[in-house]
Amino acid sequence: MRLIQPDPAAALVGLRAMKTVATTSGALQPAARAMMEAAQKVILRTSHDIDTLPPITANELAKGFPGAQLRQQFVNGMMVTALADGVPSRETVARIEEFAGALGIPAPEVSDLRLLAEGHMLLAKLDFLRRGHIKDIFKNQLDQKGPLGLAKSVLTMRGVMEDKALAARYRAWEKLPEGTLGRGLIDFYNKNGFTVPGERGGFPEAGLYHDFCHLLGGYGTEPEGEIQVASFTAGFKRERPFYIALFSVMIFSAGVQMRPTDADFVTVGVLGKPGVAESMLAAIERGSKVNVDLSDKWDYWAWIEMPIDEVRRKMNILPKAAG
Repeated sequence: MRLIQPDPAAALVGLRAMKTVATTSGALQPAARAMMEAAQKVILRTSHDIDTLPPITANELAKGFPGAQLRQQFVNGMMVTALADGVPSRETVARIEEFAGALGIPAPEVSDLRLLAEGHMLLAKLDFLRRGHIKDIFKNQLDQKGPLGLAKSVLTMRGVMEDKALAARYRAWEKLPEGTLGRGLIDFYNKNGFTVPGERGGFPEAGLYHDFCHLLGGYGTEPEGEIQVASFTAGFKRERPFYIALFSVMIFSAGVQMRPTDADFVTVGVLGKPGVAESMLAAIERGSKVNVDLSDKWDYWAWIEMPIDEVRRKMNILPKAAG
């Protein structure tokens, strides 16, 4: 998932569309404004006065965009902007649908935004999970561990059972030298009070790439860090990458509990905090440089004894941008 810098004319048209979406139901809200400002700084390289941008029609928008990839990028931007300050209104979602249709971009994610806007939270969650990265995790778990392994992973994640033999394999990483990938991850788990696969509450092994991305990317576990790690993952993910970025925005900026677990911690408007929207876009760019899709059955066991810095170098994980 690479971010494309459009030419100045297309950038202005897209920015007007984002503002039109964000102001469909009222005044421009803080997080939506921050998202537009970040887009200008990180991607568009423009400095338009957002307050003076005029609205745009679907026909005007469609005339101003060359290329399907750029059109998809701006439709994605509209969805994030619409969710930045909470669950969008029906009118706002209808505007995105109108713009996406004019651009000829199929955007199945918008159907879930519509369900949210209409108050169908459970349906929105189920539909989103069946399309996005959570489905990929459980499919990979099934492919790699078989039906029994998948069942065990779900039951341990739900806290119903434990697999002591599996947990012991991961706890053995505590004996690896400091600075290695495996020791770094187990230290990360211990520091944050997380459980390993096989322990009650532990996530399926096929989803461990998320925690490795926290470690390799240097991202925290607070809402800002979770948005960054999801965006970093979206950067290198080959299949349906936008879902994982949108997933984190829904939880940490729209305030919607989208997880497949009982966790209920959500926040609203995090993208409006200083620097968070910029760090989200920077994380996507950083992730797009990574030379392996860690979400696609990556064999981390072959890497756990390597020094973390060596792993970063081999994967082309560049240093985080300053600030």
